[in-house]
Amino acid sequence: MRMLTVALTSLLLAFPLAAGAQDGRAALQKVAEALGADNVTSIEYAGSGVVYAPGQSATPGAPWPKFGAKTWTRTVNYDTQAFRDSILRTQMENPPRGGGVQPVRGEVRQTLIAHGEFAYNMVGDTPAPAPVALAERQFQLWTTPHGIVKAALAGRGSMKGNTISIAMPGRFKADALVGKDGLIEKVSGVVANAVVGDLPIEIAYADYKDFGGVRAPTKITQTAGGHPSLDVTITDVHANLVDGIGLPAPIRATANPYARVTTQKVADGVWYLTGGTHHSVAIELKDSVLVVEGPLTEARAFAVINEVRTLVPTKPIRGVVATHHHFDHSGGLRAFAAVNVPIIAHESAQAFWTKTLNTKATIYQDQLTNAGTVPTVEAVGRRRVISDGTRRVEIHHIANNLHADDLLMVYLPKEKILIEADVYTPLAPNAQPPMPPSPFTVSFADHLKTLGLDVSQIVPIHGRAVPFAELHKTIGR
Repeated sequence: MRMLTVALTSLLLAFPLAAGAQDGRAALQKVAEALGADNVTSIEYAGSGVVYAPGQSATPGAPWPKFGAKTWTRTVNYDTQAFRDSILRTQMENPPRGGGVQPVRGEVRQTLIAHGEFAYNMVGDTPAPAPVALAERQFQLWTTPHGIVKAALAGRGSMKGNTISIAMPGRFKADALVGKDGLIEKVSGVVANAVVGDLPIEIAYADYKDFGGVRAPTKITQTAGGHPSLDVTITDVHANLVDGIGLPAPIRATANPYARVTTQKVADGVWYLTGGTHHSVAIELKDSVLVVEGPLTEARAFAVINEVRTLVPTKPIRGVVATHHHFDHSGGLRAFAAVNVPIIAHESAQAFWTKTLNTKATIYQDQLTNAGTVPTVEAVGRRRVISDGTRRVEIHHIANNLHADDLLMVYLPKEKILIEADVYTPLAPNAQPPMPPSPFTVSFADHLKTLGLDVSQIVPIHGRAVPFAELHKTIGR
């Protein structure tokens, strides 16, 4: 317990001791005894069910896409503050709608990890930084039944009546409801989120069983933002196994991967701003600069903004085009709005963005919350043209694509450059294209044919710039 106390000191918010602190601690100890938590340093849940992809809905504000979880394993180490979800996913919705790396072909392993102040995913055998997911994974770690009572007993929480409360400054806060049997029944929390500011999450724990002296739920259901986000049945629980959740050296060395912006000039006055998993594009106009995509986080957005100001120091940013509302592609829009840059989005998402950008963030008070600016959202219908006599920029709606209803792409007719997100991601050189091809990519290619755009080069938000012929090669045409 001493190790846990030391580990939590740097992370969890200390609650002031109330007059009934001793009574509260005695009550917490009873909960720990009911759970068998005192001797638990790590725990692993194994089961199956349904998982979802929060932030990846096909329509702004709609429920999250869902996937089968043939196996679902959650491993938590409280001493090392380590968390791992290992999921064998299958496609559940056909046709596929929304994001979440779909369609899933057969069975695909998804591994999501947090370790201390680092979050990463395993892509095959390669760890990939995922700092945007850190707050939510830390929330999942400390809101397990054993985790929340351990955090409170370590002096970083309190119990009043039948409610245990903990918080991590700038990351999350959570209240856990304790039933008459001393077991955690429900957790209601709020997690800092780069897109919506505050993301409410609720977890229900039910049907507890004894697993070798440790009591744990065999049914876990969860919502995020009011929509289902997890529904699993647990068949096995083990305490104090060797968890094997490490912190790879490449991840340890990338404390702030979103701050690195690499600039590639793709045409006169057009720059490809890469350096991470999600890219942006800067387009110079006569009196201003247009940015395409504000992804990931506030930190990434300001890195992009600073790079644009370095490239074109005398011209303001006149707008940022949001290719679509998925959380990974729009996590930087609040930062653009904070410095009075208008958000340019499809008309189907205008109401969503107007409401979202005018919502204050309370867990992590971002720059938009503190700036006091009034965000501007400009709508695009079927097409919008920005022309200043020196350059023509066309913003097109990618219609009838099941990946997202509000997809926008940007076309530069003089340069024959097309900028798009998610509907086509170029393969690695010499990689074999998937067969059958992604329905999102096929639909995109069909839409381009209908529009009759003369394209020489695709500059995608993921991957690398490629000749237009690569698109048709990928779909076997």
